[in-house]
Amino acid sequence: MHYPISQPSITDKEVSYVTDAVKSGWVSSLGRYIELFEKSFAQYCGVKYALTVNNGTTGLHLALEALGIGPEHEVIIPDFTFVATANAVAYTGAKPVLVDIDPNTLCISPEAIRKAITPRTKAIIPVHLYGHPADMNPINEIAKEFNLLVIEDAAEAHGAEYHGVRVGGLSDCAVFSFYGNKIITTGEGGMLTMNDEKLFKRAKMLRDHAMSSEKRYWHPEKGFNYRMTNLQAALGLAQMERIEEITEHRNSLIYWYRETIHTSESVRLNYVAPWAKNAYWLICFEADKLNDELRNSFMLDLKEEGVDSRPYFYLLSSMPMYQMDPSPVALRKSVIGINLPSYFTLSKDDVNKIAAIVNKLITKYAL
Repeated sequence: MHYPISQPSITDKEVSYVTDAVKSGWVSSLGRYIELFEKSFAQYCGVKYALTVNNGTTGLHLALEALGIGPEHEVIIPDFTFVATANAVAYTGAKPVLVDIDPNTLCISPEAIRKAITPRTKAIIPVHLYGHPADMNPINEIAKEFNLLVIEDAAEAHGAEYHGVRVGGLSDCAVFSFYGNKIITTGEGGMLTMNDEKLFKRAKMLRDHAMSSEKRYWHPEKGFNYRMTNLQAALGLAQMERIEEITEHRNSLIYWYRETIHTSESVRLNYVAPWAKNAYWLICFEADKLNDELRNSFMLDLKEEGVDSRPYFYLLSSMPMYQMDPSPVALRKSVIGINLPSYFTLSKDDVNKIAAIVNKLITKYAL
């Protein structure tokens, strides 16, 4: 494969910081890089508190638990997202309620949220999908009207902005992922961001087996081992010190793709709302004439030319454990989109070569 869908950017800085963490002897969940990474990320998101966790999924679960979500509750989430969003809700015993998306942003529809609210509804999880922020103002207005909690799933949206404000501080709590294919990485890992001190302290306690801060090795309730290691945090801190160049390169990537791929009314790349700054986690290619069969053929042709791709997420409502009638807009979108390579070392020449192959297939399939 000449062009994978994604790969991390690891430089001498990352190697140096991780090596320092190894040599320090603090290789588990204690060490100076944990606090440095948390402070750096909080500052970047413009929030008071950030809390490292061992991955984005456990971060979502921890946030829900810290906010008191349980079996008697329902949590509204988009039907079109990675399965972790629904799984984290299910871990608490609450019911994930799947609703439709906006056809442009691919993020949860505020109108669909309103229609899905019941007396059991306790929270909303808008997902900033593929790096585009959800429309947070109407979502927060609905939450205020019905006394609901809002948790941003920002796993794919490091650096994205809503009306000039970075995601991560637009709700009661936000959760980021640092999986190997994310905008910045710690290998595995995640981060909670928030402004509420009480919530921060609650989440921090639950993250460490609910150990008492006053009585060491005393555990007054059930907790979790969701801690990040100092080694991961060292990698994360180095990535944070490079985040501006990493995100700027993604802006260049979409610019190069837009310059070269033959788009039209029926063939599109990533949408950006007037109020949004897209983080461009992955390059999104949509063609209205695609369906499951054609898309699979299109992707196989890309693969034969040395270009990796991936399909848009399958609907959560199509999964056996969450099966229900599909959301109509999400259903349509899920079969017409693919993601193209997007990573730091892709050059303009690389993008031109990928785009030439895509253009050839646009013609072949008469898209």
